[in-house]
Amino acid sequence: MTRFARFGWAVLGYNLLVILWGAYVRASGSGAGCGAHWPLCNGVVIPREPAIETLIELTHRATSGVALLLVVAQLVWARRITPRGSATWLATHAAMALMLTEALVGAGLVLFEMVADNASLARAWWLAAHLLNTFLLIAALALVPWFASGARAPRLGEPSGERGLLIASLFGMLAVGMSGAVTALGDTLFPATSLAAGLAQDLDPASHLLVRLRVIHPTLAIVVGTLIALTAGVAMVRRPAPMTRQLGTVTIGLVVTQLVAGLVNLVLLAPTWMQLVHLLLADLLWIVLVLFAAATLAADRRDGSASTPGAGRATG
Repeated sequence: MTRFARFGWAVLGYNLLVILWGAYVRASGSGAGCGAHWPLCNGVVIPREPAIETLIELTHRATSGVALLLVVAQLVWARRITPRGSATWLATHAAMALMLTEALVGAGLVLFEMVADNASLARAWWLAAHLLNTFLLIAALALVPWFASGARAPRLGEPSGERGLLIASLFGMLAVGMSGAVTALGDTLFPATSLAAGLAQDLDPASHLLVRLRVIHPTLAIVVGTLIALTAGVAMVRRPAPMTRQLGTVTIGLVVTQLVAGLVNLVLLAPTWMQLVHLLLADLLWIVLVLFAAATLAADRRDGSASTPGAGRATG
């Protein structure tokens, strides 16, 4: 594995930590820790005697800034060692663009006060859009070291049943993630005192819309999880390359694990630590699904062969 590919995996791992901390900011109600100010915090660069909520939010901003610098460094490095228009070059530029939109969405949440106790439907849309951009960013960041390690780019021009299932699975995963962001917001703003009380709230027409929307996420998760597992099984049979089979097996394992984690999260009434575990598993499942789709669509249907990361490398 090249130094550039190792750096790419490190950038991806660091961004996962930043994402988890951002979720903690929302779950702890610290989103307004810096007031309606961005990029300043309460109107200053470094606040004096900050409250704990301010420290939490300020830490998230600082780590997000480092993440931006890492992606910039990755872009500069890629432009020096990869051919223009190559899969690695394109993924790196996509990651840079999505990192910028990620920062803009985060700034919008603060400036428009879509934080803390704001229970408006507008905030739910903002968070869903934030999750969508985050997932796309993670996908781009994962594909950078994947292609840099020698994996072939997907062949999108070849129509197949596997391609249709993979596309449906990817879009389904995005929908599950976006609904999960809205559900997490509802759990944070309207915590249930017991499982029975929570289910009663979900079905009560008088409940807040964010509460009544919570039932959508687990239902959608079961449907899409079944679709992803089915897709992985079909692709592993039709294109039995070693990398495809390995990633397909991990994908199915993560689907099962995530569904179990979702059930545990529901039974425990969505404590903050379990929300973070649930989000981490969702991020890992999304990464593996993206790489599985890339490997499957690059595989040869006739002999199942596909390039293995490391077979061909970007220099540097």
